[in-house]
Amino acid sequence: MPRILGLIAVIALLASPLGWSVHVAHADLNDVAKALGASSVKSIQYSGTGGVYAVGQSTVPGLPWPEYNVKSHTRSVNYDTASLRDEQVRTQAYDPPRSGGAQPIRGEQRLNLLVSGDVAWNVVGEQPVSAPIALADRQFQLWATPHGVVKAAMARNATMQGNTIAFSVPGRFNLKATVGEGNLIQRVEGVLPNAVVGDIPIVIDYWDYRNFGGVMFPTRIREMTGGFPTLELLVTDVRPNAAVDIQAPDAVRQTPNPYAAVTTAKVADGVWYLTGGTHHSVVVEMKDYSIVVEAPLNEQRSVAVIAEARKLVPSKPIRYVINSHHHFDHAGGLRAFVAEGVTVITQDVNRPFLEQALGAPATVRPDLQAKSGRKPTVEGVLDRRTLTDGTRTVEIYRIQGILHHDGMLMVYLPKEKLLSQADAYTPAPPNTQPPMPPSPYNVALAENITRLKLDVGDMLPLHGRLVPVSELYRAIGRTP
Repeated sequence: MPRILGLIAVIALLASPLGWSVHVAHADLNDVAKALGASSVKSIQYSGTGGVYAVGQSTVPGLPWPEYNVKSHTRSVNYDTASLRDEQVRTQAYDPPRSGGAQPIRGEQRLNLLVSGDVAWNVVGEQPVSAPIALADRQFQLWATPHGVVKAAMARNATMQGNTIAFSVPGRFNLKATVGEGNLIQRVEGVLPNAVVGDIPIVIDYWDYRNFGGVMFPTRIREMTGGFPTLELLVTDVRPNAAVDIQAPDAVRQTPNPYAAVTTAKVADGVWYLTGGTHHSVVVEMKDYSIVVEAPLNEQRSVAVIAEARKLVPSKPIRYVINSHHHFDHAGGLRAFVAEGVTVITQDVNRPFLEQALGAPATVRPDLQAKSGRKPTVEGVLDRRTLTDGTRTVEIYRIQGILHHDGMLMVYLPKEKLLSQADAYTPAPPNTQPPMPPSPYNVALAENITRLKLDVGDMLPLHGRLVPVSELYRAIGRTP
């Protein structure tokens, strides 16, 4: 409840013209542009060090997002082409790791995140990978820079009301900026669509402005998302009008919707593994209904999974969707299931959060759940729950003692000897050497299998690929 009330308070602050007020006498957009040197800025590149946090990846709902050390963070922006590139080198902040967000990091992790116009993508290794789920956030980040605020406001013929600049990009974000002393942007507040919580607030503070070749830019930046820190940056270098050429590769522009592609494999009688992209689901047919394990990513993905589940089991309703844990990439499709009247099963620590989140408004980009007006039904599991129809048994267990999340569930089919879970173990590509030291998440999963005396044959991980359980033990250097 403190987490939920905090979100409500922050959203209320964004809606209030009194929030974080600083008196600026008779300023208008031209004054702000002049103070920043914005009219001469076509592009900008700035770098720094600090900390970054993974949104939606806390160990339990209501705790801060997990932190990483940022060895370098370089943002390059071209305002004329509406393009942005974030290049980041980060390392593990806490070891042993806690929470999600691709932990544990061994050595350095390099991120290359981009947007140009209405196309968002990442570069993984040397390969561009479409990332439309990040589009609204990256566009907000671009136009929430101090010079971006002024340029976007002027392009939309916005005017200042007192010391506030406000405008919206329909379906993407609402933005309000506060102008402080010296006619400089001191705070930017936004509301963005979020697949789990409907609307999510972002607050960015700028201070310690300095002059870089006639252009004013802050040397301290702090960002909060959903009431928790997401970025702390000490800016060490600013280059106005740096050469910034960012163009979406043809391979990304021509990529079909990555969330709609569902590849189905029958793994047992009445059991199907639904893959495609980065996050997977499992469909289990029961006597009078069907069960879907996991509703990840976003509404588009769940709409595709629901359609495939109904195709596979056409005469029976989907009664349950089992959520592995509340992390946003694994709960992002739950609202679409709730809109269909499907009951959510999750570990009990996640239940209060999901009850609130799945019924929360989505005003920036109304989704199926917001339009349906349904009250979500969320059922909690403590350590174990069994679903059975007399023929098939589905066992749901809490994964105990895992540092990734305090409320993770795995699903076991004893007759079929199949186990499905998320993030406790993601199989590496074939012929890959096991990590050293082994992931503590992998070790915890193996220990839970032993503790529960589960007779597992194959694993249906919600990332990666189907593998025999022996691959898990190979990854941790043990034998079953």
